[in-house]
Amino acid sequence: MTNLHQIKEEICDIGRRIYNRGFAAANDGNISFRMDENRVVCTPTGISKGFMKPDDLCVVDMNANQISGHRKMTSEIRQHITIMKHRNDVKSVVHCHPPHATAFGIAREAIPQCILPEVDINMGDVPIAKYTIPGGQAFADAILPFIDKSDIIVQANHGTVSMGPTIERAYFLTEMLDAYCRILLIARSLGKVEYFTKNEAEELLTLKQKWGFKDPRAELANCELCANDVFRDSWKETGVGHRAFQPPTFRRGEETPNSSACSRTPQNCNDVDQELIIKTITDRVMQALVRAG
Repeated sequence: MTNLHQIKEEICDIGRRIYNRGFAAANDGNISFRMDENRVVCTPTGISKGFMKPDDLCVVDMNANQISGHRKMTSEIRQHITIMKHRNDVKSVVHCHPPHATAFGIAREAIPQCILPEVDINMGDVPIAKYTIPGGQAFADAILPFIDKSDIIVQANHGTVSMGPTIERAYFLTEMLDAYCRILLIARSLGKVEYFTKNEAEELLTLKQKWGFKDPRAELANCELCANDVFRDSWKETGVGHRAFQPPTFRRGEETPNSSACSRTPQNCNDVDQELIIKTITDRVMQALVRAG
């Protein structure tokens, strides 16, 4: 039987990690753990996650009624309970505002795949859910289209929601996603992002399945491996798209056309085109100056 005090201690420990990493400023964020069929331990509203004590935490039932605790439960516990009702394997939910991952949700930029193997294996395609005012059932329901295919979701103009069988697993997904988004932004600032080749992407998907990790791409017919095909149908409603990052567009089982100048990614092709345009313009300006004497 799960020990209530130990779970409260673990939630407080994860709360400190979230706060110390800058994932939850002031009183932001919330954490929960399902004790049994009808009890969920959760963080209260109006408290910094970095300074909680076990006695500060609340216990609620699966209808979001508070059972115990001298502090008031967070209104966002409805979202956690909604996830737990739809996913029997989920025992813990972590919500916070990791800055780099949240930035992708604000920009409505699809988080690219086929760049880091650890991320592709542990997370796969990460969806961005539409913005909804926090706290109500509509807020909780906004993530329902995604929870069967992903263990971590970015909420547009809000933050992230991660889930797992343990509190630490749910938190680690958040940490991994924010580190990945930070790497992406740094790499993009250097001017170019290199994606996997088609063979590399297919090999990694096969390895992922071999290791027992599920990936919806394996079930999608004619799927574009690196183009966020899993959640593309939701983009029209949320305004998500590829703007800063342009992934390659090869499909599973399809031969990739040869291109000597741009064999790896379309983004490289764009870089080449831009360089040619700049050189052409510069040459013409210099020729005009020479003619003008």
